[in-house]
Amino acid sequence: MNFATWSIRRPIPVIVGFTIAALAGMFAFARLPIQDMPDITLPGVIVTAQLESAAPSQLETEVTRKIEDAVASVPEVRHISSVIRTGSSVTSIEFELSKDTSDAVNEVRDAIARVRSDLPQNLREPIIEKITTAGAIRTYSVHAAGMDEERLSWFVDNVIARRLMGVSGVGAVPRVGGVDREIHIDLDPAQLAAFNVTAADVSRALRRVQQESSGGIAKVGSMRQSVRTVGTLSNIDDLQNLELPLSERHTVRLGRIADVKDTIRERSQLALLDGRPVVAFQIVRARGASEVSVAREAEEALEEIRQAHRGVEIELVEDNVAVIEQQYDGSMQMLIEGALLAMVVVALFLRNWSATWIAAVALPLSVLPAFAAMYWMGFSLNTVTLLALTLVIGVLVDDAIVEVENIERHLRPGVSIEQAAMSAVNEIGLAVIATTLTLVAVFLPTAFMGGVPGKFFVHFGWTATAAVLASLAVARLLTPMLAARYLKPAPAERSRSGPWLQRYLDLVAYSLQHRRLTLLVAAILFFASLALIPLLPGNFMPPTDRGQTQIAMELPPGAKLEQVHDLALQVTQVARGLPQIDSVFAAIGSQNNDQGPGERTGVADLRRTTFSVKLAPRDQREESQMEVENLLRQALAAIPGARFTVRGEDSGDKLTFALASADGELLETTALSIERELRTLPGLVNVRSTASLQQPQLIVTPSFARAAQLGVDAESIGETLRVASGGDFSWSLAKFTLPERQLDVRVQLPEEYSTDLRALAALHVPGKLGLAPLASVADLALRSGPDEIHRFDRQRSVTIEAELHGVALAQVMSDISRLPSVQTLPAAVHKLDTGDAEQMAEILGGFGFAILTGIVCIYLILVVLFHDFLQPLTILSALPFALGGAFVALLVTGHGFSLPSLLGLLMLMGVVTKNSILLVDYALTAMRRDHLPRAEALLVACRLRARPILMTTLAMAAGMLPVAIGVGDLGFRTPMAVAVIGGLITSTLLSLVLVPVVFSYVDDLRGGS
Repeated sequence: MNFATWSIRRPIPVIVGFTIAALAGMFAFARLPIQDMPDITLPGVIVTAQLESAAPSQLETEVTRKIEDAVASVPEVRHISSVIRTGSSVTSIEFELSKDTSDAVNEVRDAIARVRSDLPQNLREPIIEKITTAGAIRTYSVHAAGMDEERLSWFVDNVIARRLMGVSGVGAVPRVGGVDREIHIDLDPAQLAAFNVTAADVSRALRRVQQESSGGIAKVGSMRQSVRTVGTLSNIDDLQNLELPLSERHTVRLGRIADVKDTIRERSQLALLDGRPVVAFQIVRARGASEVSVAREAEEALEEIRQAHRGVEIELVEDNVAVIEQQYDGSMQMLIEGALLAMVVVALFLRNWSATWIAAVALPLSVLPAFAAMYWMGFSLNTVTLLALTLVIGVLVDDAIVEVENIERHLRPGVSIEQAAMSAVNEIGLAVIATTLTLVAVFLPTAFMGGVPGKFFVHFGWTATAAVLASLAVARLLTPMLAARYLKPAPAERSRSGPWLQRYLDLVAYSLQHRRLTLLVAAILFFASLALIPLLPGNFMPPTDRGQTQIAMELPPGAKLEQVHDLALQVTQVARGLPQIDSVFAAIGSQNNDQGPGERTGVADLRRTTFSVKLAPRDQREESQMEVENLLRQALAAIPGARFTVRGEDSGDKLTFALASADGELLETTALSIERELRTLPGLVNVRSTASLQQPQLIVTPSFARAAQLGVDAESIGETLRVASGGDFSWSLAKFTLPERQLDVRVQLPEEYSTDLRALAALHVPGKLGLAPLASVADLALRSGPDEIHRFDRQRSVTIEAELHGVALAQVMSDISRLPSVQTLPAAVHKLDTGDAEQMAEILGGFGFAILTGIVCIYLILVVLFHDFLQPLTILSALPFALGGAFVALLVTGHGFSLPSLLGLLMLMGVVTKNSILLVDYALTAMRRDHLPRAEALLVACRLRARPILMTTLAMAAGMLPVAIGVGDLGFRTPMAVAVIGGLITSTLLSLVLVPVVFSYVDDLRGGS
């Protein structure tokens, strides 16, 4: 059945069908969530184990290794990585992509349960979870004149967080900065000695007394009653007067041996806005939710809070949603401008308004069904899907252009428009179907790429495929029907050809007469284009300008809050001194940024600070984001005592070099040697590793002989020191009940005792013969130990990172491979494939497979459509010549060989093939139907197909032009558009001449003449 001629005879079903498709697309577009990147679900499980104050080396031996060995037996485990810090061990288990996440969580939980009895008794129950939230989308600061810091912190936790958690799509509302209220029981050492008790005795006694417990069921009278033992207090005076049983015969009033204070917990974080202390909070969206929708609804909820609490000021200090909205608006603007420019090209060529608007209808009616398909497949409007639509916007009108141009050419006196349309669509049908299916063969394989990149590119491949197939439906159903009714013949005086066409035909005739010379010139141009590859910088991701960047500051282990605060103020002052910077938000006590492969930790570290730097709008500064980041690096180099990393979210590539070994000492020595040599390479700044940091530790070593004589054991020593210096484990603390919350009650010695080594040595520890001074049973010494331990696949690992400054990642990796320490790597130490280099290799491998699959599919499709195994080779012969123009365009514009430019080359495969198909299809038609000699058939094909080829090529280039000049773009898509435009120019010009020559050689093989 010929659907094109059927649509001309039966227009009503076509109109109804496309009306439904358009309405479905508009419905879907209004409901598609707007996101930065697609939400993907990776089968991974995180096990967090906490043992407060435990050293990393202790946790590695007693906890981490046992957890790793247990989960290693779970099926389909791909990698196991751990990061161990003081008091915390976080193990990440990465599974094969085919693994169901829920099954993975259950199997890991069962594995941990089997070894739970082998883990330390005081270890908090391990938390086993999958990732259920995405990143923070906004950060706000809160200020209220009538509230102190503690009340304001509770306002954030109790009022703001509770209200925002009721907003659909909000996954978490963590507080940044602020303090937590806590009850402190500061013991008097003299009174403890007088009563012959220890701080641990008081802590245990208070925990036993101050609690509420169930007491079973009573049956008093005719009713059943639940029994509760309520031993909690809610008044500080009552707590001071509480009598504690310290032994079988002695009790003491708590206020007699301790100072009871309603105060705040020791600070673990601090927030600064332009140097001013603030209490802030973040809004973290749940996976699957739209950043824009969540931000909009959250802002409405915050406005309600502002109205209900007039004295509270809530100020937006960091906004990641504005960048997403800007990118979305820019994409929509580029789609519209690209479509308009494509129509301008069509109008200039056809000079027929009826033909122009008929071709123009193809654009919205191709995009709208694509939106419906995206909604049906659960996609969103994100960077990847909008990239796909941007890439194909110029192609969507191609089929309609070819159909309209061919129908217009068939219009002649004595032939009705309907007859001309039927004749034209029958003639061009095979070519239109072939060109569209080749584009599908190019785009669809990317949807089946393996690995993590495939999780993202499934959105790209299906979105582009849906739009291209919709354009085919428009071209074969709607365009012929509209042309048959509304296309008006062009003015008779309009010339169909100009001087350029005759010169082109003369060139083709010359090429056919000098075929070897033509092939030689083509070969020279091809190899010259390959010679340009080494000149192109190889970057995984091009740098973009999002208007904000980050500074990560890291102090040596053991740094105090005062030191971190003072340096944070210096950094803020330096950054605010640059006119390109509007504000600086500092989060002291942020999470670790120097993690190894696959690691994740949610534990804060006081010595680390993350600065969120908001840049001035792009139209108010001359420097790009990369240039501002370089200025920041230069300014921060003058601040001693810390290491800094300046890097935006999309600031291009970074170097990640990871090593692993079962021999920890050899690994550290090797890593330090490589780190020193990396510092000598040009273009690398802020070289750092996880191997060189040692934290100060106070080591208490029991004297077993003396301890045994006095009946003192190591457990009693550890418990006494723990409670005296910082209180018991947080989950073991007594609770102080208030109407809306419970406060921790922390029993400890005054702070000065934890700062004086002699005072600690004088502490009394319990024994069978009574209390004994700590110094009499143990030795105290200041030493050092690892601040962090990183492990990968059950071995110690070290990660070395560096920022790239004016040098390509591919070149750096090549230089690293020639370093002496890398070439002489010990046999017990091996390199891990991680970071941007690993991702780039994985994506290149996936794209290589997709391109190879696409070429094979294109060939098979052409074989089926043309019923010939040789002539499809003619069509494929133009593919290599798209590379030269793309490489020249990238080189001239200063762009590198990156992921977007790779997508541009992928697109060129389909476009170049389309042009060749138009030529070969008509040449075969002229030879088979009209029985023309080969040379004459080729010249006729070139004469009739040159104009639609140029029209579709220029329409495609015009559609890419707004992207190439960066209108509304952050810089990510620009290399893609540049590569497409450059490749289009050279491939079109060369294929118009080369394809006829290759056709003639292939025809010779078939015995033609």
